[in-house]
Parts: sequence; structure tokens; C-alpha cells
Amino acid sequence: MPIPEAGYPRTAAVSPRVQVVETTDSTNADVVAAVTADPAGWPHLSLLVTRDQRAGRGRLDRTWTAPAGTAIAVSVVVDASTVPVTLRGWIPLAAGAAMTRAVGAQLAGHSGVTELKWPNDVLVDGGKICGILAEAVPGTFDTVVVGAGVNTRMTRADLPVTTATSFAAIGAECDEDRLIADYVTGLSELLTALSGGREERVHSDIEKLCATVGRDVTVSLPDGTTLSGRATRLDETGRLVVEAGTIVEAVSAGDVVHVR
Repeated sequence: MPIPEAGYPRTAAVSPRVQVVETTDSTNADVVAAVTADPAGWPHLSLLVTRDQRAGRGRLDRTWTAPAGTAIAVSVVVDASTVPVTLRGWIPLAAGAAMTRAVGAQLAGHSGVTELKWPNDVLVDGGKICGILAEAVPGTFDTVVVGAGVNTRMTRADLPVTTATSFAAIGAECDEDRLIADYVTGLSELLTALSGGREERVHSDIEKLCATVGRDVTVSLPDGTTLSGRATRLDETGRLVVEAGTIVEAVSAGDVVHVR
């Protein structure tokens, strides 16, 4: 599906640079390369968007594809230099929270619940509608690229797994320009709060949105082990605190399954 004729005017009003491409392998890879080559040309909240990403990447180096025109991929540049190093673990969660609210706003009037699954997946009625990947730009400690893939026009037959969903699959239309603009605005507000010493507000806001907190979970950890227990809270750095009997463990990375 081609780039919309109207472009993305709402997004352009809240982002200093909006670059739209017909197709690409990975918006994150493109933006990381662009920022490395020309940092000044990609200021804070600049973004790249496409409706045809051919080799998207997720956590644990997973790759995924979607039929052209059925999803949007957007990667945003985050200048993290004003965020204290100890709080930068909140950046991916802030992106997830901002997208959760943006998707929820699109679905106002529709039945269903939009929630954040730790650390930054967006769920609608328990189905994943958006995944997010944040990665630091090599050679700098202060620039992060946050990529998001949102299932928009994907039919149920096109969904890659039974645990996924899309706007089309639930009978909803997606205003892509409004979605991205709301997402960038929400992300900016949370980052400003982190930079301004209001991390407790960010912590509280994200914890309230997070459907994982208060649930029994199974977490597949990067070392190949599995942790099962109850997710009780997020700690001061955004890690998921899981209690399993007398064991209390703060998880910084892992694949979470909500146990029904």
C-alpha cells in the first residue's frame, strides 16, 4: 500500500523530522545508520516510518515480516543525555506506555481492553497488537532508537501467531497519523518527566498500565532458564519483580507469558 497522499501532518507537528519510505528492511537499522552518519540531522524525536518493513527485528534477535500495507513500522530517535543513567531502563517502558495510550485512544468506543505487557508489548484483549524494540546507537551512551511495529490492516488470516491481533482483526480503523503523533507526544512527556526528576510519577503511571503486575507469570530468561511466580511490582529501575515462594527476583530482560 502506498504512502498516504496527505502524509503525516499531525506527526510533523510534534516531530522535528518525519521521513517516510515506501519500503525498507528495518526502520531501526536505517535510523541507527543515519544517526551514526549524521547526528545533527536526526535530532530528538525524529522518526522514520513505513508501511512495508521486510526484516523487522524484535527482542532476542527475532525477526518478523508482515504483508506490505498491513502494518506500520516507526523508529524514533531519543536523546537520552538528560535522563540520568540509573533511569534509562525506563525508556523502553515509557515507549510501551505511550503506545498503549495511543492505541487505546484509537479504540475509544470499541469494546475491549488495551494494556501494556512488560516490558513494552501492547495488548488488546490479550492479543499483541504492537511490539517495541529499543537499542542504543553504537559509539554513544546518549542516543537510543526506539522501533515499534503496529498491526493495522492485517487480517486474521495474516496474523503470524494466534496470540497476535490487529486493528482490522477487531473491526477497527487506524488513523496512522494520529496514532504516531499521540505516541510521540506521550513518549516525549514521559521522557521529560524522567529528565525533570519526576521518575516516581513515571513509575506509577507505567505500573498502573502494566497488565503483567499482579499476574502469575512464566518468564523465559536470556540464560535459558525459566522463572515462574507472581509479578508483584516494578522496581525503581523498571525491572519486573517476580516472587516465587521465598525467592524474589528482579527481571531486567526476558519473555513473559501471562498465566491464565
